[in-house]
Amino acid sequence: MHLLREGEFSVASTFVAEANRHPPHAEPTPNTPNPYLSEEWEKEFAQDTLNSPQLQNQFQEMYHILHKLRQEKNLAPAIEWARARSDRLEERGSNLEFELCRLQFVCLFVGHGTEGDGDEHMTDELQGPREALAYARREFGAFQRRYAREVQQLMGAMAYWENVTDSPYRRYFYNSTAWEEVATSFTREFCSLLGLSADSPLYIAATAGAIALPHLLKLQHIMEKTRTEWTTSNELPVSLSPC
Repeated sequence: MHLLREGEFSVASTFVAEANRHPPHAEPTPNTPNPYLSEEWEKEFAQDTLNSPQLQNQFQEMYHILHKLRQEKNLAPAIEWARARSDRLEERGSNLEFELCRLQFVCLFVGHGTEGDGDEHMTDELQGPREALAYARREFGAFQRRYAREVQQLMGAMAYWENVTDSPYRRYFYNSTAWEEVATSFTREFCSLLGLSADSPLYIAATAGAIALPHLLKLQHIMEKTRTEWTTSNELPVSLSPC
């Protein structure tokens, strides 16, 4: 899953094929059952999910849209994706669609070209605000119920079109992290709709291991002092509760 999440689709397929061709085997110990005796569900998961062309296609779509956002500063594919899933995002309480449209309004306002056209600067100083206003009239109606205050603030910035850098609305129009923020938000929502965490599985596993490591080291220390062994597989050797 980590390889798929990183966009390494061919490597992921090769890894699954090799793992199935040469499955690992471990010799069971008296107190530790062989973990590979009940591995059928893992094989099915690897074949049906990790090696699924549909899942790979979905992640390819995600990386294509992220490339458009981060490298080309093109919001159109992300907005189209969010709009097609507007109902599901609304159910989740997601702000993604509005965040994307707000950034598109900002790009038009400051003169960074039209939708999907990159960074071609305007020749007429008023052209940017005019296009932003036209965009707001066309697109922001659907957001009035939930984002009325935010839309009003964006509209209020129109009065400062000549010196928006010195206006109370500067934070909307000159945010150096805006593109990375929407890219992160898009990744989170994309993965959530697939039923996956927004964080890398490898990162989650490493974090969980790092959290558990001090407890295991403490257990080892106690076992060495008391000369005892943990002999049950039905309970945790230590309590992980904060108390």
